[in-house]
Amino acid sequence: MDESGGSGQPRSGNDQSTDRHTGGTARTTDPAHPEPAAHNERDDEHSAPEPATPEQAEPTEPTPPAPPSGPTGTPRLAKSRAPRKPKELSGGLLMGRFFGVPVYVAPSWFLVAALITWVFGGQLDRVLPELGALRYLVSLFFAVAFYASVLVHELAHTVAALRFKLPVRRIQLQFFGGVSEIEKESETPGREFVLAFVGPLLSLILAGVFYLALQTVRPGTVPGVLLAGLMISNLIVAAFNLMPGLPLDGGRMLRAVVWKITGKPMTGTIAAAWVGRALAVSVLVGLPLLTQSGALGSTAEDSVGMDTVTDALLAAILAAIIWTGAGNSLRMARLREHLPELRARNLTRRAVPVETNTPLSEALRRANDAGARALVVVDPDGEPLSLVREAAIVGVPEHRRPWVSVSGLAQDLTDGMRVSAELSGEELLDALRATPATEYLVVEESGEIYGVLSAADVERAFVKAMARPN
Repeated sequence: MDESGGSGQPRSGNDQSTDRHTGGTARTTDPAHPEPAAHNERDDEHSAPEPATPEQAEPTEPTPPAPPSGPTGTPRLAKSRAPRKPKELSGGLLMGRFFGVPVYVAPSWFLVAALITWVFGGQLDRVLPELGALRYLVSLFFAVAFYASVLVHELAHTVAALRFKLPVRRIQLQFFGGVSEIEKESETPGREFVLAFVGPLLSLILAGVFYLALQTVRPGTVPGVLLAGLMISNLIVAAFNLMPGLPLDGGRMLRAVVWKITGKPMTGTIAAAWVGRALAVSVLVGLPLLTQSGALGSTAEDSVGMDTVTDALLAAILAAIIWTGAGNSLRMARLREHLPELRARNLTRRAVPVETNTPLSEALRRANDAGARALVVVDPDGEPLSLVREAAIVGVPEHRRPWVSVSGLAQDLTDGMRVSAELSGEELLDALRATPATEYLVVEESGEIYGVLSAADVERAFVKAMARPN
């Protein structure tokens, strides 16, 4: 099964978005975008125009909402510095890269590999007792080969996603399978169906390959047992993932079908997610009953005691994975639905330009007089040089502010820290993720300063939008 990695981000109060956001020289403009519903509640967001003071703000480090990665920054009372490069997501042990996509092995994989080695070793002891302790080495080989098959399954999703120009963040092999983290949603239901179906299809193809290879070896030998086990395990992987409920591949296929019929991707997600939850309940109740009935190849007498507990535990784990994945799919769909509400123009704070040697107290006085909440350090010609960090202002005691210049609290501007006032939704989040920082300079298409966008403001806007029902 795989997950589409969605992108989300931070939020804040926006000053009057119909005014130019740069201090005393403000002029009226007509925003290009209507104000989203997330900004209807202005009383609590615009009542304090003064830039960061100890009573109004506290140092925070913006963190990305769900799945995603987002702008981060660590406030420091030091000279300005360029933003650090974003750290690559850690998903466990980096195994390598395929088609440019990193593949990680999660720590939970080692636990499952040990469990598979132990269980399959017990099976081998009944089929090939002459192996002795060597059976566990053969079992370990089977566990590695099985997860190699899972990797092929996930690579099928990855190749299809890259073919459709959808970025893939990473592949992770983990407890009970693997995950391909695709950052964007398919543009059409047809592509969504294909993207979901290629994984189970590759698992079926692998099962066929192992079946053909099985015909060339003697039954009851180590190669025969390994090939039979890999054939059966790939059939199980394909059948399990074809179940019509999110987060399984079959659920994504169902979503694509409902999306095609209704023309609404959100309707498809809701339908497939609720089917997924029903599937989770069915697994929780049905799997132990099937085992007890002997339908899976064992008699009721054999399925007592520890085996019964094991079956119930396995069913509970699988049900929890499916139920949680279905809920996450619903939240991700709501995230994407609300993304267009995040507009740089509406979230931008009014800013005042100040020169490098301006004392912090004087800069704050000017900001208060202009009703601004951000400071932009400019050169004598008015060209922006850096942004004064809100968290750094909070860290300066009031009695020291007349002796501290704004340049010592600022972060140098880089090209990535200049964002267009016209950006919104996923484009805005992509721009912020590309250059992690706490504040960004928002500019008009003409290059004029519009104001300052705080990553914390975007985070609050995101959280507030996500809290509203669809």
